[in-house]
Amino acid sequence: MMAPLFPVPPTVFGAQIDFRDFHCGETLDLGDGISLRTAPLNHPDRATGYRIEFDDRSICYITDHEHVPGELDSNVLNLIRDADLVVYDSMFTEEEYASRVGWGHSTWEAGADICDAANAKTLVIFHHDPDHNDAFMDQIAETAEKRRPGTVVAREGLVLTP
Repeated sequence: MMAPLFPVPPTVFGAQIDFRDFHCGETLDLGDGISLRTAPLNHPDRATGYRIEFDDRSICYITDHEHVPGELDSNVLNLIRDADLVVYDSMFTEEEYASRVGWGHSTWEAGADICDAANAKTLVIFHHDPDHNDAFMDQIAETAEKRRPGTVVAREGLVLTP
């Protein structure tokens, strides 16, 4: 969380922040009945997936992850199994991905596939390619809704409530 990858200092956060070191794969007890499970993701520079559980609800955050075509990543599959909400790295479409293998990002279609296999409830498509305009994203939303009803395409200002 520092330049050049993170453009603002942590002091801009509007909350009290507590940093804790951990090893990827651990589960952390955050207190008050909140647990945080972690799992390694497939990214050239390493990345971690997260699952926060509280009050019989769960949200998973899978960013900077590249799927392997034709395979379901067991780390992701186990982390998101039966999750209420999965926020999944969906930078590319399958067509675009063919020329971007090794970049460390996935497709919304791979996100839909792994959410189906894991029995996850709601897929949130995010981490969009900056070259995708609103019309392109609207088309993805329409196609994703047909493929996996209830899928959400993240956008600036989006608030999801249980």
